[in-house]
Amino acid sequence: MADITHWADVIADEVLAKGKKHLVATGITPSGHIHIGNMREVVTADVAYRALIDKGAEAEFIYIADTYDPLRKVYPFLDESYAEHVGKPLSEIPCPCGEHKNYSEHFLEPFLGALDHLGIHPKVYRADELYKEGVYVEAIKQALVKKDEIAEILQKRSGKTPVETWNPFNPICLECGKVNTTIVTGFDLDAETVDYDCSCGHSGTVSMKGGGKLTWRVDWPARWKALGVSVEPFGKDHASRGGSYDTGQDIVKEIFGYDAPHPIVYEWIMLGQKGAMSSSTGVVVSIADMLKVVPPEVLRYLIIRTKPEKHIRFDPALPLLTLVDEFERLHSSDNTTSYDKRIIELSHAAGLCHTDIPFKHMTTIYQVAAGDFDKILKIVKRAGYDTSNEKCIRELVDNVGNWLEMYAPDNAKFSVQEGISVNAANLTPFQRAFLTSFSDILEKSGELTGEDYHNLVYSSKEAGSELNTMIAAAMDVSPESLEVNPKELFKAVYISVLDQASGPKAGWFLSSLEKDFLIKRFRDAAAYRP
Repeated sequence: MADITHWADVIADEVLAKGKKHLVATGITPSGHIHIGNMREVVTADVAYRALIDKGAEAEFIYIADTYDPLRKVYPFLDESYAEHVGKPLSEIPCPCGEHKNYSEHFLEPFLGALDHLGIHPKVYRADELYKEGVYVEAIKQALVKKDEIAEILQKRSGKTPVETWNPFNPICLECGKVNTTIVTGFDLDAETVDYDCSCGHSGTVSMKGGGKLTWRVDWPARWKALGVSVEPFGKDHASRGGSYDTGQDIVKEIFGYDAPHPIVYEWIMLGQKGAMSSSTGVVVSIADMLKVVPPEVLRYLIIRTKPEKHIRFDPALPLLTLVDEFERLHSSDNTTSYDKRIIELSHAAGLCHTDIPFKHMTTIYQVAAGDFDKILKIVKRAGYDTSNEKCIRELVDNVGNWLEMYAPDNAKFSVQEGISVNAANLTPFQRAFLTSFSDILEKSGELTGEDYHNLVYSSKEAGSELNTMIAAAMDVSPESLEVNPKELFKAVYISVLDQASGPKAGWFLSSLEKDFLIKRFRDAAAYRP
């Protein structure tokens, strides 16, 4: 069976059939916390761009922040003081924390930092700056002159007739500062000005250069023409029949004389069982928070492994460990297809850290060392992992520490106890014999790996093995008659060290602890009497 071609390469081939030179664009409105659902659009654009470059295209990649969009409402994460700013462009509203230039930068700045962390480096445009620099002036003139033609396209495509006062351009009121409360009353193409009346009672004249913005269904196709966009991903909401891409295709062709970009339609990322992520509803995991807990290449992998048209279910609790495991297995496998290799290749990006330490193993090491980096490094060295890139190990340690604090369920957490708990009094004679025998074997052994520990415990089931013979002798029974249940042995280990009946993967766990500590702890637990 032939290898499957990755979806990014399929898209690149389709795009290259239309020409060699391309501009890949993506954009998000920074009205709230930019979340992992939004990240699907940017990663999709990035891998399409990379696939084009890999195939020899002359490609550029840009990101447009829709900073001139109005604030729609007072979102759950805002205080009521923002009620007066509803309707104003995001770039003209005060920053919620007071530390950024404006409202849009408050959400945009951490997002752009996250992009860099993910190895994504588009040229960034801000819509307010594009409007104020005059990039849209020609499109505004054409839209004002051809207002009725645009209205006819919108009615034909969407089935909705624009209201009588509708206009493709929304002036920003010079009095109240709002962009969605004005009505155009006239315009002067030579002076490049637009007259308006506002519902606040003010009338005035604004410049086409930054004095307002095109409505979304006209702004989008105007942007394609003004910037030369030829490829763009967007959510399924824009792709519906009569939606903004549908109307945009006709508007850009008939009004602006340009072809609509190649569309890449993507489905939503669902948060656990809570549904689609949305900044306005608060159902989000912010991208900044996610990068605190997931290695960036794994986050890229989450999106890259799934075709854009299929939804992704994401849960940052235990299922996250399964996702990381899956990536690590694929990454280290010697039996990968060319499709698998392509996924790994696209998941990597320049500057992204990678270590050979499994994420799940680090959750054990981190908790054994109680987060102490020097102790963690010592355990990592003893386990035989490569420690040459301390920066990457520290990133992984930070990811794991944040995951344990922010998302890990209680049953994934543990702490090594300072001494023997009273629960050790409940150990059975069989468990005590095991702990004593286990300690004796450890005392005369060299350093053991996680696999060594695992195999040693399980050897107790084999009649005639050293551990089996020692346990039988301690209990004064024949090895043949000794009934061994490894679950009871592991339970004895966890009670001795963690004061709980279960714990992390035993091999990794035991190899993360000092052997001398284990010998003393197991003997103390075996001898413990209240």
